[in-house]
Amino acid sequence: MALISHKSFQFYASSTPASRSILMILSKRLSFIGGQLKPQNCNSIAMKMIYFQDKSHYMFFRKNHIQLRVQSLSANETVHLFGDSGNSTKCNNVWMDEQLFFGKLNSLCTSKEIFYFLRSLEVMSDTMASGALQRISEIEVDDNGLKNPERVLENEIFRALCFQFEIESSKLSNRGLLNALQALIKLRIDPQSTLMVTLLSESEERLGKGQLTVKNLCALGESLLELEGPNCVMLEQVVNHMREKDIEKWSPREIAMTYKMLQMATGEVEQYQDLLNRLNNVTLLVVSQLSPELTSIILNSLIVLHQAQAVSLVTALCKHSVKHIPHFTDDELICVLEAFLYFGHSEQFFTEALETHVHKSIFTMHPQTVSQVMHFCCQKMILSKPIFDAVAQSFISNAERFTTDQIAACIIPFGTLNYVPPSASSLFRKVETILHTHLSHFKPHTLLKLLHSCVLIQRYPVNFLPKVFSPYFLQQLQAQPPGLDRNVTSQLTQLFLTVTLECPFYEGPKLLPKYKVKAFLMRHSSLDVHLLKRVKTGLLYLLKKRMYFASEVSTPYFYSVDIEIKLDEEGFILPAAQCEEVHRRIALCVNGPNRFCVNSHNLLGEEAIKQRHLQLLGYEVVQIPFFEVESLQNCRKMAEYLHKKIFPHTYRLSC
Repeated sequence: MALISHKSFQFYASSTPASRSILMILSKRLSFIGGQLKPQNCNSIAMKMIYFQDKSHYMFFRKNHIQLRVQSLSANETVHLFGDSGNSTKCNNVWMDEQLFFGKLNSLCTSKEIFYFLRSLEVMSDTMASGALQRISEIEVDDNGLKNPERVLENEIFRALCFQFEIESSKLSNRGLLNALQALIKLRIDPQSTLMVTLLSESEERLGKGQLTVKNLCALGESLLELEGPNCVMLEQVVNHMREKDIEKWSPREIAMTYKMLQMATGEVEQYQDLLNRLNNVTLLVVSQLSPELTSIILNSLIVLHQAQAVSLVTALCKHSVKHIPHFTDDELICVLEAFLYFGHSEQFFTEALETHVHKSIFTMHPQTVSQVMHFCCQKMILSKPIFDAVAQSFISNAERFTTDQIAACIIPFGTLNYVPPSASSLFRKVETILHTHLSHFKPHTLLKLLHSCVLIQRYPVNFLPKVFSPYFLQQLQAQPPGLDRNVTSQLTQLFLTVTLECPFYEGPKLLPKYKVKAFLMRHSSLDVHLLKRVKTGLLYLLKKRMYFASEVSTPYFYSVDIEIKLDEEGFILPAAQCEEVHRRIALCVNGPNRFCVNSHNLLGEEAIKQRHLQLLGYEVVQIPFFEVESLQNCRKMAEYLHKKIFPHTYRLSC
């Protein structure tokens, strides 16, 4: 973890005796009155805060003192976590003030606004103060750490809050203590600073005394994992306290928080599997009570924790998620889609609900959510025309909002599932425009997949193929994972064959022979062996001899033909091994369910382009789809069907 070590914040780690003495004087001028921290003398010069730098010394005086309402902690105290109103019957003015406070706090979008808001308050509870720190951390911290350390760490309000959390740590509520600890960790405050050491010590003391609730234990566990990782000694104490709790009495939120904490300790899953097993069993009983947020949290945790063995729970959660689709946030919906993919779950009602939601919400959905929906459909081989049409319209209007990876994730499924939307002309004009302006921004493998998906549905990217076939681009492909594996070289070869057969006007660079495969890798549409056997049996009944047809024939054109029949000029069937006097070649494409989109008669893109190319190479392509023969009960009926499909104008066969 990156640590903040700005000179102006060294006060917490190694403040000078002079500066700490002044702050201690400040703290002594304050006293507790009715559970609130109030100044004894508001007109005292000590209540005016200025700070100045004298070489390495930092002096602090008070102005607009932030006051913390600090309450004593009892062993049986139940404290509401930030943002969770729980079942409390407490409705006095103070609690209502906190509700108004958090409502206002969550509406603020910059730390400057938050500090200005805090300055206007006369009294704050410790939970309000810690909530403010959490909100600041949400705004100011991104994947690269604290965005503007000086703006936060040198702010007098922030310093005042931190000082009071340090000197009053023993009087903080569990919620105030642990929320502050979480926020300061996220803000990358030095764990060795006096402030952090004090808060951690106080947390450890309360843990040892058994004073922490399940929610408190989860908050502390997450903090320890952020600070020290899954090997933290105190984390084992946290989990042991959880093991001693009566899980059957936990609320759904407590269950979800525990899952979330444990998923952070992914390296120690086996060590905590006993607790996970108990959680899985109890969660199964309360699935119907889970909100959209909790459903998403638990599904995501089950993925991270590799709980594939919890089949009943996963199935129940996936079914339960159907009714929540209109209510999921973008991030929550992404987690649910990932769970369906990870656990291999299929649910027709989920797809139908997703279609309705996407149709209504597509123009307000985040691009990452849109691309995840398309990725889900592509992986599941679900051709949902309502979703694809809506995504196409959204992309045409909002393509500038999408990253290159998101663009590829949205467009590739059209080719994979062999679907051309009504707005195809506008859609692919937009894609071409983006490629012209942002071509260099695409990762090499992403660009190749995108262009390959276009040719599957007869959208030919001839303007960009010179780049793809260039030695420099091929070196880039080779240098990045997965390199030039068979899948990548198959895509390159198919691009080459496409421009050769379908774009004879293309005069740019060609693909060098060393990058071509001998046979295409058909990732999605493998041969249905059982169906092939039935067709071969029917052909044998029809043609009388096995010599008159060949199966799984490799061609010089990279494709494999399921069944090939040869005819001479007069229409007589030739032995399959004969190479002379062949006038016609018939290619039977024996298409099982895995060559079609799920629950559809729509061929996948790689099978459609294969049949198109075989026709251009001179084959007469005859498709034998599974749904036409599955009801045929015997060889004779299969032979009659094949006779009509292969030789529709012949009354009797001549061999």
